[in-house]
Amino acid sequence: MEDVPLRGFHLRVAFSGTGGQFSDGFVLGIIGIAVSMAAGALHLNAVWAGALGAASLAGLFFGSMFAGPVADRYGRRTIFAFDMLLFAGISAAQYFVTSPAQLLVLRILLGLILGADYVVSKSLVTEFAPRRYRGRLLSVLAAAWAAGYVCAYLAGFAIRDIGPDAWRIMLAASGLPALLILPFRLGVPESPMWLMKRGRKDEALAIIRAKFGSETILPAPTATPERHRGAWSELFSAQWRKNTLVGCVFYTCQVIPYFALGTFSPKVLQALQVKDGFVGGLVYNVLLFAGAILGLLIVDRISRRAFLVGSFYLAAIGLAVLAYAGFGPLGTILAFGIFACILSAAANLEFVYPPELFPTHLRASGVGLAVASSRFGSAISTFLLPVAVQQVGIHAALGVCVAVLVFGGVFCQLFAPETGRESLSDMSSGHGSNEPAVDGGHNVSLHASAHHNGSPGV
Repeated sequence: MEDVPLRGFHLRVAFSGTGGQFSDGFVLGIIGIAVSMAAGALHLNAVWAGALGAASLAGLFFGSMFAGPVADRYGRRTIFAFDMLLFAGISAAQYFVTSPAQLLVLRILLGLILGADYVVSKSLVTEFAPRRYRGRLLSVLAAAWAAGYVCAYLAGFAIRDIGPDAWRIMLAASGLPALLILPFRLGVPESPMWLMKRGRKDEALAIIRAKFGSETILPAPTATPERHRGAWSELFSAQWRKNTLVGCVFYTCQVIPYFALGTFSPKVLQALQVKDGFVGGLVYNVLLFAGAILGLLIVDRISRRAFLVGSFYLAAIGLAVLAYAGFGPLGTILAFGIFACILSAAANLEFVYPPELFPTHLRASGVGLAVASSRFGSAISTFLLPVAVQQVGIHAALGVCVAVLVFGGVFCQLFAPETGRESLSDMSSGHGSNEPAVDGGHNVSLHASAHHNGSPGV
């Protein structure tokens, strides 16, 4: 299944996965502007502002952590099909809040749903994607996240002058892309790889034939599906511990500066003596999206390790220059934008690399743990950033972010495995493609010739 030609169905699955990512980018991108406008109506101080900025990240932590084992046990499809409907309803409820506590609860609930969607979308796209196009299809999710983040910024500034309730409209608008993507998700079937691991071979074969053509062969199945111990204990077993730690550390170190600085980019630029926050934020967000597209174009052209390690060091250098070079307003805006471009390009790996670190029976749990770890770190950093800028100054706060990036680069240089050229069935050992297959050597194979370019089941 990993070697079939790229079909319309693959594009549909990837596009369906973009809904949650666009919504997540919008939710996290809009909160900084909305909170600044709601400060008077909701009587917000720096602590409440930080808490509301971090609330959805905290929800993402718990949602991704607990959705992983659920998706590995009960499947990906049900969560994938219906979580965006629930997300849209809670988004709309934000319009009616009358206190910061109410908004905090709703933001946490939104994060819970998005955390589950992160895990399921990445796993489902990974398990359907042809190996040759896996990086680019997963990078579409990263581009969707960046697009949502940039659209939030532009929408915020477009809406801010329409009246005193503009911030309510900003927050409620996050549900619109979720509703638009829902019809595309309803026709996406369960992952055949997951069905095979659960011993449901006939269902897996039916899906593969419907979506990829009728010329299908299944090797002789194992007598009974392999039994596995609990997901958490297996993730931290000697076999998988290194991959688990790499997934958590790389993801966390990458998103701490990304979210902390991005959520409060107007405040950061103001602290760096940039008076026109809109222009600075616009440059930041445009280059953020440009970085996502750049990452999509190069993710399958260089090794995962080179991309991972190199982007950490480049981002650290860029942020250090921004923090300590003493540029004027224009130089500061450009340096901030270049930093955003580098980190946004590297963020493609957040969607590509974690699913490749784990086998089918642990993929959702492993991705969920990596996402949870990253959101725990980013929630704390987002909460602390406005307080830190107020207490110790912007340069010290940026210095901490530089240190986080350097640590991530060093750790990945020492321990991160290369996964870009591997089949998903070559990942059972966690050490490379020369090891036994994760699915016991019984993977679905298709007779899909290069000239068979139809798109059944789209």
